[in-house]
Amino acid sequence: MISLPLAVQLKAAGLAWKLALHDFFAIPEPGLDERVFVLSDMTIDVEAYFGRQAITFNGAVEWALDYILTADVVWMPTEEQLRELLQERLLGETQPAVQLLSALDGYHCLIQFEGRPRAFEAVVASDAYALALLHVLEHAPQQLRPKGISA
Repeated sequence: MISLPLAVQLKAAGLAWKLALHDFFAIPEPGLDERVFVLSDMTIDVEAYFGRQAITFNGAVEWALDYILTADVVWMPTEEQLRELLQERLLGETQPAVQLLSALDGYHCLIQFEGRPRAFEAVVASDAYALALLHVLEHAPQQLRPKGISA
């Protein structure tokens, strides 16, 4: 799983979160930023509160937190989600647009972006994908930037 600071960077770059069952998220507040939560059909749901999307905590009696707006949390995408998001944004690039290579020092995510090869290195595969996606989000033309719920 990617780190909270990297997830925050993705959110700031405009990564849109289409909430789905079993998605992971963090609450970037002191005392909660070390915990990772998951959307579940048992205890954590997505509901509308006052016309805005909120994450509700059901059955968590030890918590004083009943709900939190999705705008106040940070999506922690999985390796699979990051790879899919990256592939979606690189449609039309020379194939293969995304490659992941394993090396002794970690992983190398190689992409074709705007017709040029680029490489992103990290200790874990999900971070390599996240760094590549962050680059694409930050350098995409304004009209191609994702719209939706910012996570």
